[in-house]
Amino acid sequence: MSENATLRIAPDVRLGRNVRLHAFVNLYGCEIGDESRIGTFVEIQKGARVGRRVKVSSHTFICEGVTIEDEVFIGHGVMFTNDRYPRATVGDGRPQTEADWACVPTLVRRGASIGSNATIVCGVTIGERAIVGAGAVVTRDVPDGAIVAGVPARVLRYVGGYGAVAPAVAHAGGGE
Repeated sequence: MSENATLRIAPDVRLGRNVRLHAFVNLYGCEIGDESRIGTFVEIQKGARVGRRVKVSSHTFICEGVTIEDEVFIGHGVMFTNDRYPRATVGDGRPQTEADWACVPTLVRRGASIGSNATIVCGVTIGERAIVGAGAVVTRDVPDGAIVAGVPARVLRYVGGYGAVAPAVAHAGGGE
């Protein structure tokens, strides 16, 4: 599909209109929407879906089972997971195959932003216009408009028009 030897794009990839791909990208079995930008050293696996006008920064891994809606920002080095109990082998020592585990889906809603080096544990939904801080480890759902950070990620406050200020922030003198 591409003449550039640094791009690995399998024939089963569905690319939308005006998608920009940078060097050393590995795409297979995925779908990428119109006007999205995929940075250097990004891998997007089969069954992953990336919406329209999404920016995926360099060194990010988007695995099977991840759906990213429109207008989402993904920072550098963001890692998604899709298996709650990963193993290399099964009980008798054989290498694990696709038949030996279940893919756990993850959803990133429209307009969300995920900071660099965040890890998104499978099975969560990151809400519309939510912001995940750099380095956060997201282990549970993030509400619409929430700003979360930390390990594990916790709600700090909400962006305008969503939710309420988290009590811990309000009592600590936090806010806008």
